[in-house]
Amino acid sequence: MIPPFITFGDRVARTVMRTLGGLPMGIQRRLAGGPIRIDGQTLHPTAQLGIRLINLVGGETFETKPLAHGRREISVEAWVFGDRRPVGSEMDLTVPGPHGPVPARLYKPEAPAGNLPLLVYYHGGGWVLGGLDACDSLVRFLVAEAGICVLSVDYRLAPEHRFPKGLDDSVAAFDHAVAHAAAWGCDPNLVGVAGESAGGNLAAVVSQVTAERARRDGTMPVPAYQVLLMPVTDLSRESRSYELFRDGFFLTASQMRWYKNLYLSDPSEALDPRVSPLLAPDLHGLPPAYVGVAAFDPLRDEGEDYARRLEQAGVPVTLRRFPGATHALINAHAVGAPARAMSLEVCGALGVLIATARARNTAAPGNALPKAPPPKAPPPENAPPEGAAR
Repeated sequence: MIPPFITFGDRVARTVMRTLGGLPMGIQRRLAGGPIRIDGQTLHPTAQLGIRLINLVGGETFETKPLAHGRREISVEAWVFGDRRPVGSEMDLTVPGPHGPVPARLYKPEAPAGNLPLLVYYHGGGWVLGGLDACDSLVRFLVAEAGICVLSVDYRLAPEHRFPKGLDDSVAAFDHAVAHAAAWGCDPNLVGVAGESAGGNLAAVVSQVTAERARRDGTMPVPAYQVLLMPVTDLSRESRSYELFRDGFFLTASQMRWYKNLYLSDPSEALDPRVSPLLAPDLHGLPPAYVGVAAFDPLRDEGEDYARRLEQAGVPVTLRRFPGATHALINAHAVGAPARAMSLEVCGALGVLIATARARNTAAPGNALPKAPPPKAPPPENAPPEGAAR
């Protein structure tokens, strides 16, 4: 079904991009133009083609348009680049939150067995844009390939609802997921959190907030694992990757500043670990994590910094830099191999995290924080991130 806001031009863009994405890589390279190399990395031709199409169709960037236009545009991009992978079922529902009901969508795989893992997913969009449809393609992929249930959360957006309302919604959605997991055919001890970009920020902060809550007063639950994709981890500063990839790679440095100004009521809030989880003084005892960053992304360095801090705190963590990728490329399942390959890797990481959580629950039943091992020695300052072959 085609959404009512889709125009004829959007349909043309979808057809063109899917056709281009299906071409042999050699032809894609020629159409994309000369290779773009920065910081020892080469931009993937499919990503390069996608950026050219977005710039051709969209023209101005989000921060230069009325907010309503930007919100429509991110929904259009999700439709143009995404794919509606079949799943067993999906159900729209609402979650009670401190500021009122929170819309959400529960996805289940085909032929679900009992006691499935449940992933609470927070969409990207700078806390300002996006919604359930913006991450629908990736969520469907995870449900179908990993065989898990996913609760996708439509948390409140700024500037109408500034920090911490979206975060409050996110914590409430996680708590609700654990409380209702059994009724949904899921294992309440295998509920994790995930998200990309601003959603990755929320997943990281939900992990910190619930872990601190458990340490303080014994209140459960805590996520069994966390998957952070291209996460925002520090709004208090701009890392080197902000300068390297400030323009021309989908997410820009100026967009991040715009998001920050709309999300926060005061710039000083950027120093709050609930905004910048990298600034939390203690990361010991957080859930095991997978952190995936894009090679061509202003957020690359802060994501890698957060993974290193988790490792130094003794948290089991896998850090992956996706070669040739831009921010949000992981959502473009319909236009070529890169997004599917990235998403398959995330599914594999989820499998490892879930298996580890099962083993931990068998040894010590109950949704509880894993005991933190002694901190490891910090890696060299310029140590490269974990990588893998294309």
